[in-house]
Amino acid sequence: MDDKLIKYLLIEFDKLRAEQSVFLNSGRAADYAEYRHLCGVIRGLTHAESIVKDLVQRLERSDDDD
Repeated sequence: MDDKLIKYLLIEFDKLRAEQSVFLNSGRAADYAEYRHLCGVIRGLTHAESIVKDLVQRLERSDDDD
């Protein structure tokens, strides 16, 4: 898999998660619904990052097996 693509995805996930966290930590969520949404976005980005990292590990192991 293209290392540049993986690196780009991980950087973008981290950047988006940081933006959402800053907004959340600033107390600017209009209401509890928006707060919950932001928490969900952060959780989703964290989950996506873990899936990508897991995929990279699996691909590296499969390359080692060849």
